[in-house]
Amino acid sequence: MPAGLRRYYGKGHLHFITFSCYRRLPLLKTARARDVFVKELGKVRDQMGFQLLGYVVMPEHVHLLLSEPERGTPSTVLQKLKLRVARKMRKRKRSVCAGQLRLAFEEHREPLRAFWQACFYDFNVYTEGKRTEKLHYMHANPVIRGLVKHPKDWPWSSWSFYAKGEAGLVRIDAGGERKRQPQAPGSNTEPGAPSAFL
Repeated sequence: MPAGLRRYYGKGHLHFITFSCYRRLPLLKTARARDVFVKELGKVRDQMGFQLLGYVVMPEHVHLLLSEPERGTPSTVLQKLKLRVARKMRKRKRSVCAGQLRLAFEEHREPLRAFWQACFYDFNVYTEGKRTEKLHYMHANPVIRGLVKHPKDWPWSSWSFYAKGEAGLVRIDAGGERKRQPQAPGSNTEPGAPSAFL
């Protein structure tokens, strides 16, 4: 862990976690790669017993909002998740057929030393306001980056759960360690749903 970086575990807080692909390369740029990530995220959640409150998978990084796991810490969750995804992605690379022409730039390309950057950012979330802020940030990320015009068009996030109550690609645990706050009278939006995109 880099000097000065501290992790605060054991307080029952939620954790907003950000981690990147190696050298911020777009290693999750394909739908297949993002599907592999989401599938492994669901498996690791079930094995380690944490609650997943939100996520977005971008081409070169990922944001998660999760509780502390029943077994281990958010660090051990990330270690297991990163390892499983890296193994799946490296195993699934297609080999070039003997008769197929190789492109010149592929031959000189240095193999990647890793799939993920070693470090990750972890922000403790202990208020409802911060929880909502982080969900809005995650769900708006594909729009801000110009990947889609509306979060509904990016299935690799928890937006559909909060905005429409739909299941999505991986189960979302709505309550986490915190209880949902009642909605304001006359409000038809879920807490955490980016109202600008409803």
